[in-house]
Amino acid sequence: MTCFRPVWFCAIGILLCFGASGCLPSGENRLDEQKEPHFLTGRNLVSQMDFPGAINSFERALEVNPRSASAHFELGCLYEEKVNDPAAAIYHYEQFLKLRPNANESELARGHIAACKMELARTVTSLGSLPPSTQHEMERILLENKELKAKLAAYEAASAVRPPASSNPPVQNPARPAPEPAQTGTVRTASAQLNPVVASRPPGPATARTHTIKSGEIPSVIARKYGISVSALMAANPQVKPTRLQVGQVLNIPAP
Repeated sequence: MTCFRPVWFCAIGILLCFGASGCLPSGENRLDEQKEPHFLTGRNLVSQMDFPGAINSFERALEVNPRSASAHFELGCLYEEKVNDPAAAIYHYEQFLKLRPNANESELARGHIAACKMELARTVTSLGSLPPSTQHEMERILLENKELKAKLAAYEAASAVRPPASSNPPVQNPARPAPEPAQTGTVRTASAQLNPVVASRPPGPATARTHTIKSGEIPSVIARKYGISVSALMAANPQVKPTRLQVGQVLNIPAP
């Protein structure tokens, strides 16, 4: 066992040397990016309004970790707001979006890109006449900027009116149970007494006979009373269902 101890000590020593010299890969999550010494120095220089020094520090943070989305975002803001270099700002905002397309600041970055493109377009067009190819490119940029601004405005409006998420599902009114179909030859007296329905009488001669349904009556009983067939009774009352007769309903009685 003792003969392997020097091997373990050597391995630990090599790892410590790599860590001290910065050869181990740095973490790529946001907290690791913002703990990087050059990034922290850049933040400190921004608070001291030393913007050139802050840019230099954030660029050195990118040298240590080229995938530092946080450093790209900080550089985009500095180039846009403090140095007035919209082209450089667009580059860093786009790098941020490539590294963190679903971050909370992604829509904000797209809005900054749109503003930088507009500023870049104004700067270029103020230089005088442009060749046709450049004019077409500027028109494309202006159109793209307009679309991005519209999307950003829609996103902000949707965020403003979006109701807070609730853990409890909305309570819906219980659905009214569907009425059970009545059996052939029965009359639904309870519902008819609460809401009697009178069938509309089709136009006909003044001498046409009618019958008001009473409790317990069915089509065969009514037809037999007037000496007609059930089919003739139903043909004279096409809107009435033979299994859904209601007390108080008025039927047309055809001639025998």
